[in-house]
Amino acid sequence: MALSVRERILQAITSILETVALTSGATLIRSPTTPVTREQSPALLLVPESDQVTARPNDRVERQLVLRVTSVARDDGSRLAHAVADELLVAAHRALFAHSPFDGLAIGLQELDCDWQEEDADADLAAMPARYQITYRTLAADISQLG
Repeated sequence: MALSVRERILQAITSILETVALTSGATLIRSPTTPVTREQSPALLLVPESDQVTARPNDRVERQLVLRVTSVARDDGSRLAHAVADELLVAAHRALFAHSPFDGLAIGLQELDCDWQEEDADADLAAMPARYQITYRTLAADISQLG
């Protein structure tokens, strides 16, 4: 059975971010269902948020996949959590743009926004979510085929 172009893009991005995480001494978690533990920190979280059809030229469909990449870190003694999270997010951002168009599957990558979150219950925790939009095309009748 064939994988959708969307899933193949997500797998390419997962591979890119795994390298970033490994190089940075972090953990990569795709679509986490539980909170990140202290042992898993620092971490990069990859969460697909949406996939929308934006155009339908002929038998092709242009789509926009929105992803959230969140850098999570805790104070490590010598550095504050915000600095650790920011460095990890910078490395992830660079890697995404360096490897776009993701094995020839995408036609565009755009950063949408970034946010800063602090946990009141955990003063030494920082989370920085950044959202990205990936544009790609498929056939209208088959989302596993490039369009």
